[in-house]
Amino acid sequence: MNERAFLGVEASATGRRWVGPELETSRLAEAMTQVTGLPQALCVTLVRRGVSPDEVASYMAPALRDLLPDPLSLKDMDKATKRFLAALKARQRIAVFADYDVDGGASAALLLVWLRAMGHSATLYIPDRIDEGYGPNVPAMEALAKAHDLIICVDCGTISHEPIAAAKGADVLVLDHHLGAEELPPALAVVNPNRQDESGDLAHLCAASVVFLMLVEANRQLRADGVKGPDLMAMLDLVALATVADVAPLIGVNRALVRQGLKVMARRERIGLRALADVARMDQAPNTYALGFLLGPRVNAGGRIGAADLGARLLATDNAAEAAAMAERLDMLNTERRDIEASVRAAALAQAEERGLDGPLVWAAGAGWHPGVVGIVAARLKEATGRPAVVIGIEDGVGKGSGRSVAGVDLGAAIQRVTAEGLFLRGGGHKMAAGLTVAESAISAAMERLAELLAKQGAGLAGPSDLRLDGLLMPSAATPAFIEQIEAAGPFGAGAPAPRFAFAEQSVTARRVGESHLRISFGDGMGARIDGIAFGAFDGPIGPMLENPGAARFHLAGRLEINTFGGRSKVQLRLEDVARA
Repeated sequence: MNERAFLGVEASATGRRWVGPELETSRLAEAMTQVTGLPQALCVTLVRRGVSPDEVASYMAPALRDLLPDPLSLKDMDKATKRFLAALKARQRIAVFADYDVDGGASAALLLVWLRAMGHSATLYIPDRIDEGYGPNVPAMEALAKAHDLIICVDCGTISHEPIAAAKGADVLVLDHHLGAEELPPALAVVNPNRQDESGDLAHLCAASVVFLMLVEANRQLRADGVKGPDLMAMLDLVALATVADVAPLIGVNRALVRQGLKVMARRERIGLRALADVARMDQAPNTYALGFLLGPRVNAGGRIGAADLGARLLATDNAAEAAAMAERLDMLNTERRDIEASVRAAALAQAEERGLDGPLVWAAGAGWHPGVVGIVAARLKEATGRPAVVIGIEDGVGKGSGRSVAGVDLGAAIQRVTAEGLFLRGGGHKMAAGLTVAESAISAAMERLAELLAKQGAGLAGPSDLRLDGLLMPSAATPAFIEQIEAAGPFGAGAPAPRFAFAEQSVTARRVGESHLRISFGDGMGARIDGIAFGAFDGPIGPMLENPGAARFHLAGRLEINTFGGRSKVQLRLEDVARA
């Protein structure tokens, strides 16, 4: 712990202690500034990423060719690729069985688009979230096997032993990233960086990246036979969307994939994504925020409360009229999803508060809660409490739930353990997110056992986490040019957060926007003023503190961005915390 809290803030409005860069970090950042000429605020971020002065140039311009792993480093990759190409060459019937989220939809679209470019088609099958649940199921796999020679399961299948065994007469490939059990399913190949017999070096990949690597190997094998494969670089927009929406850490090759994918997306060549960006009213170049909060939720909306395959079909289509219609439908479903989510969130929070928010696990369960929003609500509970959270919707005596975790706590492994012990009917996922199915009568016992396992990992021991800050800025220093330099160290997201800055002793004007958001303008009396936005400010303490600021002065903390509206670009602070000066 630093000797003194940053700006003396021991307990902010959200109860957090502000922590600035450590002395060693500041020293290294100052030395990097002298060598590179970059602003010290940016150098603090680079030092925290473990970048040395001689690595700055390559870090600021990561080359995908240098960071992309050899696809054959993943077990079963050669076997999977050869079977995939054999099906293409023989014009066999191929089915793609995908999860209903963004990662599953993008993974399926990658295969469909690649095959279409090679003059071949495939059947898309995405299970209904309510009727079929997550992953392959026996009836679907039996039916697909009767009509197809090859079934490719993407973003699912690693723990689907019985359904894959039911696919008699067809070969099954699994391209996934979810945590594997000790025994693999009886598929021809299971390509998954999170198999228990993998090294774990590529555990941060999402399923779309695993699919992309197989297509890289497929193109390589085609090239060896004198055949030119489809342009894979043009498909990186799908990989970027999946990586960000699945909250995969933006480190290593993930960072390079997303960075290049954003450039591809900015060209607006993919018909489905262009239509979706238009209905989402995206009027600026795509960034990780747009992928995670504008495009991703709309692609997800079909799988949550509408037609499960709508998002994947939109991402794969080459028909402009069809894309426009599907984008409009997804936009409407997303609005409906938000209304449903708000209702469930209020009920879940009230129940969780009554149960207590100071344990290792925060959870809530309710009859009729839509299974399509329980994951989002679990994320909201996790954010509000700083603890792993599980939310369960109950229907006909069975609960279907979703959980979200905090850094350092492996929720997927804990849920898999409870499933193995028989308290969950089904369960699995990865460290930060997981799903489960449980008998209504067993919910309390299962949650108690899950809480025990999470407590052993340290969940619930800490209060509100420290707020880490990268430095102190004056409003006059927060220029568009400065933000462009900061963005060059991006993209930012999970595992690679954007720099967070403090502004000291600011005078603030504020106005409420909608039911829960707050817009502010602030300055230090030296001329420059900056606009800011605090989303959900009135769901917590920030809104009430700033709504009527009067003559008081405040320390503000958040992330800087360029806000483009109506063709004009301005600096904006995305406000995260506040303290009285």
